Amino acid sequence: MDSIVQLFTVDSVAHAVLIFSLVIAVGLGLGSIRIRGVNLGVAGVLFAGLVFGHYGVTINEQVLEFTREFGLILFVYTIGMQVGPGFFSSLKHNGLSLNLMAAFIVILGAVITILVSHFGNIPLPAAVGLFSGATTNTPSLAAAQQALKEIPSITAEASKMPGLGYAVAYPFGIIGIILTMVMTRLIFKINPQKEAQEHQQRQAKNMVVLGSVDLKVENPNLNGLTIKNIPSLKETGMIISRVMHAGQVQVALPSTKVHIGDILHAVGPKEKLGELQVIVGSKVDVDLREVKSKITVRRVIVTKQEVAGKSIVEMDVTNRYGVTITRVSRSEIEFPVTADMELNFADTLVVVGEETAIQKFASDMGDSPRQLDHPQLIPVFVGIVLGVILGSWPIHLPGIPAAVKLGLAGGPLIVAIVLSRIGRIGRLIWYMPMSANFMLREFGIALFLACVGLRSGDQFVKTLLEGNGFYWMGAAVLITLVPIFIIAGFARIKYRMNYMSLCGLLAGSMTDPPALAFANQMAAGSAPSIAYATVYPLVMLLRVISVQILILLFV
Repeated sequence: MDSIVQLFTVDSVAHAVLIFSLVIAVGLGLGSIRIRGVNLGVAGVLFAGLVFGHYGVTINEQVLEFTREFGLILFVYTIGMQVGPGFFSSLKHNGLSLNLMAAFIVILGAVITILVSHFGNIPLPAAVGLFSGATTNTPSLAAAQQALKEIPSITAEASKMPGLGYAVAYPFGIIGIILTMVMTRLIFKINPQKEAQEHQQRQAKNMVVLGSVDLKVENPNLNGLTIKNIPSLKETGMIISRVMHAGQVQVALPSTKVHIGDILHAVGPKEKLGELQVIVGSKVDVDLREVKSKITVRRVIVTKQEVAGKSIVEMDVTNRYGVTITRVSRSEIEFPVTADMELNFADTLVVVGEETAIQKFASDMGDSPRQLDHPQLIPVFVGIVLGVILGSWPIHLPGIPAAVKLGLAGGPLIVAIVLSRIGRIGRLIWYMPMSANFMLREFGIALFLACVGLRSGDQFVKTLLEGNGFYWMGAAVLITLVPIFIIAGFARIKYRMNYMSLCGLLAGSMTDPPALAFANQMAAGSAPSIAYATVYPLVMLLRVISVQILILLFV
């Protein structure tokens, strides 16, 4: 029995593992409880940690610090890996409006901070801490503490105020964002599942939809031409995969000649099929895919590291193998095939050719589905290394005496977005199975929230019950709620913004991983994560800069 008691009281590795596991298990159980269809989800871990911390159950400070930061890194890195492929297209379509609204949330929050400090008689160092906690932004707290050190006249008591204000404001910072999401959902009578489906349908409209057509060669100008010389074929993104000549179907290679009366089977963007028809001739009812021949079609998966990063023309697919690639599927999105298209690890290729030729091609591509289930660990840790370096890199801005940093959240997120977009550097392939991504993401955020709760539990109740704790919390509520309520209503009424994207915007504008996790649990889809990642880099920079400006101008 004594040994069991020591597990809860004596500082040791076993003690740390036990407490973390208990807090996370209890928190996830609490978060799974639904009240009128709403549950806290993973955010329940924070409140479990607060309870444990309040009753004196805690862990070594250095262990807490490391675990909190490492959990946060895992969470933001896996988010970046997930949203990276769709991030840049999202930025192109609606990134400007999302970032403008997120910037307004930051600026309005800073203005309210100045007002509550001036009219509410709250020392600005404490108000800046409230601003960081109310927006759940730890890097801005670190920036504020660093900026205070640069002021010679600052007292030791004043230098502690940002941390105290942060501890008071942080719990409601998370609750406030989630509350805003729930209230917006109730006020506008929103069905999250329906909104998620609408977002997916809207995304599908922006994607290239592939189709196929069988055309009879009637243009005399094409008689005797090779397929590669058919006018506008390359410009329209069309691929000729099969040719029927004299009743025989054969694989269409660049060197294959076409003649009057031949039937061509073409694959490419649906809106371009008509353009090709004008050049070639009329549509026919014959489907060359159904005509009996030695030609077959097969899906081949790229699982060899040596292939990733190479273009189709570089591999000389048609001449080397005698097959034709008609479609490339990547992250469940189909792309038209172009000669300069680079193949990525885990791409699925639709290949047309004779069976023996396809088998040779598949062997060289890897075509091992089991390989996709094996996580690439070296790239994960290399990516984290690069993210930590970027997050720790000082950025010097005009008029700001102290350098600003993206921090251990911003750096790994940006690096993951870029690397997932690049796909491969040398032998390093940035591919992560969805199951591995989800596991690391949930594990990371659970560790982060457990640490925050354990660390703040004892101070939280004490600060509330003594001094101006409740008064400060009321001021923090204003800093949290006013900006995001205004933007939530504006975005929904003015722009009819999709609810799931709106939740991602709110979570990203407050740099709040638990709120993003809550949004992701409401409905399946990537809309919240994409919006979150779209605004996160700018918001992180603005929050870090804004607290330093507040201190330098008003302290």
